[in-house]
Amino acid sequence: MATVETKPSDAPRAAELLRNLKSKDGVYLMYIDGEWAAASDGGTRDLINPANGEVFAKVAEGTKEDAERAIRAAHRAFYEGSWGDSLALDRARLLFRLAEKIDEHAAELSRIETLNNGKPLRETEYDMADAANCFRYYAGLATKPGGETFDVPAASQTFVVREPIGVCGQIIPWNYPLLMAAWKLAPALAAGNVCILKPSELTPLTALRLATWIEELEFPKGVVNIVVGAGPVVGHTIAASDLVDKVAFTGGTKTGRAIMQAATGNLKKISLELGGKSPNIVFADADFNTAVDYALFGIFANAGQVCSAGSRLLVEESIADKFVNAVVERAKKIKVGDGFDPSAEMGPLISRAHEERVEGYIKAGVAEGATLACGGKRLPGELGEKGNFIEPTVFTHTKPDMKIVQEEIFGPVLVVQTFADEKEAVKLANDTIYGLAGAVFTNDVAKAHRVIRKLRAGITWINTYHPTYNEAPWGGYKQSGIGRELGTYGYEAYTEVKQINVNLAVEPSGWFSS
Repeated sequence: MATVETKPSDAPRAAELLRNLKSKDGVYLMYIDGEWAAASDGGTRDLINPANGEVFAKVAEGTKEDAERAIRAAHRAFYEGSWGDSLALDRARLLFRLAEKIDEHAAELSRIETLNNGKPLRETEYDMADAANCFRYYAGLATKPGGETFDVPAASQTFVVREPIGVCGQIIPWNYPLLMAAWKLAPALAAGNVCILKPSELTPLTALRLATWIEELEFPKGVVNIVVGAGPVVGHTIAASDLVDKVAFTGGTKTGRAIMQAATGNLKKISLELGGKSPNIVFADADFNTAVDYALFGIFANAGQVCSAGSRLLVEESIADKFVNAVVERAKKIKVGDGFDPSAEMGPLISRAHEERVEGYIKAGVAEGATLACGGKRLPGELGEKGNFIEPTVFTHTKPDMKIVQEEIFGPVLVVQTFADEKEAVKLANDTIYGLAGAVFTNDVAKAHRVIRKLRAGITWINTYHPTYNEAPWGGYKQSGIGRELGTYGYEAYTEVKQINVNLAVEPSGWFSS
């Protein structure tokens, strides 16, 4: 058996775990204009636990009308309400308190996230801490100096200020539900914007829990709106609306293109964080055990459902056999199971449909002639029958033009390529339409820096994989997106730059003779 099957522990009763969410008639509600709302047409969506296939909750399924109502509420809050003129100190205080709420309720939030998303508790616990820190970082940044002054060749004082863009639509994925909400909301609110957040229709619950504190902390009505619904309905309405000044999206490249097209109506600002097919390059002189460890972590964390996953392992030929054998043997021992099981090291895929998509890529890899070194099947037993579990999978003897090498799989599937020298490693690494992330493992410091500088990617690591920080920018080259999130870059992405010129010699210009 390629993996160690764990026994699922008894998940907490969903009704008890979700008791603090707002509901009506057994349906969890959206948050629009400071009120809890059902869908305008009464529609609902079943939420399914990816670990066992069971429906555990119903949420309101937002409509075009619901999205438009949220957009109008946000527009009023910014252009007619007090938020657009709010003090940075007041916004900072609210964000600090929101971070405190997340910290105080981290255990509850992590369990909701595991129930809704499926990832192991040890991952969701980390995500909650990271989300709180994101709000805290931008709360601190809100009051820090910004802008510039210039010495100009005139009797003038010239300076630049940053102002909020206005109404921001934010569309986030299902792989890091609360953390992605924090990445979007925190910088936008810190800068003084108002938001319409559309969480993934598959994983809306932690965002809705966040809304309960937004209400409790008395954010002005309309400043934060959370609308649950399908992307082609709610997401498209947000992206196309002339009342929305900016749209920020994290997700697949195909959907990113559709959002770009929808946003052209009023030429709104856009930020897109899209897909990846990121290379993890291991040279023969790397610390062997460290490189093996991060090769596994790079692809099998969150079951490979990470846009920056190290899904392509590039290994120097002289150590390829030994290195790949070590990766395969450890991959076979990864404990796959229900996220509530303390021994589980890898959870399920988000949905049956996504599981079938990943299986399709595995079949394509076999058909194209790659060698299936391990995995490639659903988890045996009851977990595999009811849940969306696929074994950690490794392909060897691949070719650069194979589908599994070029396309983002977004699952626990690692493809191995080999290289002869530094030049070939860089060529293979950059042979993709994506440019999100990449890593280099070597004990040669100069070589590490040479290679990193040649990688066409926005997020890179040397002798590690995956750690990222709220203080540093996140985003990619090529078809991995437009713009940056996090750090001061993420804050500036939610601002407009205004030039102000003050005449210090108040007298006629004399330009015209009469």
